Amino acid sequence: MSLDCLIVGGGPAGLMAAIYLARFRRSVCLVGAEASRAALIPRSHNLPGFTGGLSGPELLSRMSAQLSELEVPVIRAEVTALARSERGFRATWNGESIDAAAVVLACGIVDTHPPFQEWRGAVADGLLRYCPVCDAHEAIGRRIAVVGPLDQAAAKALFLRGYSRDVTLLATRLNGDNLKPGLAEAGVHLVEASDLSLRRAGHKLEAVYEGRTVEFDVIYPAMGAEVRSQLALSLGAAHTEQDYLEVDDHQRTSVAGLYGIGDVVTDLHQISVAFGHAALAACTIHNSLPRRLA
Repeated sequence: MSLDCLIVGGGPAGLMAAIYLARFRRSVCLVGAEASRAALIPRSHNLPGFTGGLSGPELLSRMSAQLSELEVPVIRAEVTALARSERGFRATWNGESIDAAAVVLACGIVDTHPPFQEWRGAVADGLLRYCPVCDAHEAIGRRIAVVGPLDQAAAKALFLRGYSRDVTLLATRLNGDNLKPGLAEAGVHLVEASDLSLRRAGHKLEAVYEGRTVEFDVIYPAMGAEVRSQLALSLGAAHTEQDYLEVDDHQRTSVAGLYGIGDVVTDLHQISVAFGHAALAACTIHNSLPRRLA
């Protein structure tokens, strides 16, 4: 079986790309494990048109239903290999394979979590949050902590200082002396917490470090993430030091016919950005393929 396009990844970016391509009447298939980062969002308030917000699972459900109406096949699996073929690319998973003229990678990222066994429940309850751009507005005036190495966590702490007077950076590693003056000037409380662990305390979180226990209303980890770009890297695609894929203004990677969209290409992890990437990639793919006549 050969497709016009294969979408790898079943989050908002991949679903949107598949919807666009199906409406262009292109043969498309989506292959992705049920591991979208968006599924962890308890409620997003910056999606236009949804007064009161929308949960990540509900967004994914709505988009999946739309894709089903378009009769796009969805395979719940993880693509383990991607190689060049006579028809463009061949993707392989669980002993199965499929050929496609173009491939869109929407594989996303996997966050690095702090030492905290109950992190999933804390995310669901809005106590542990990963995206201040998405939800800092809901943390206005609350007691906030940012957790991570100083060089990774400083920017997030400074951003959150615009929403609360009480922001603490719990530095798991003090690797950025040049950042300390700016944090002090902004009123961010910096403490060393190399032995940090977190635990629930009712509707709050407790940070345990250096023999102390301090309670916070909400905690933002800033500990990096694994960028799921391995398939593209195996084909020699250009990438940043953090393994984000480098793309042009049409979402094309350095490998002809291979596109990257969403979190796999940018550290601005926004659903709206993923939608824009998907639209650009899908339109470019449609226009690059042989004309389809009714």
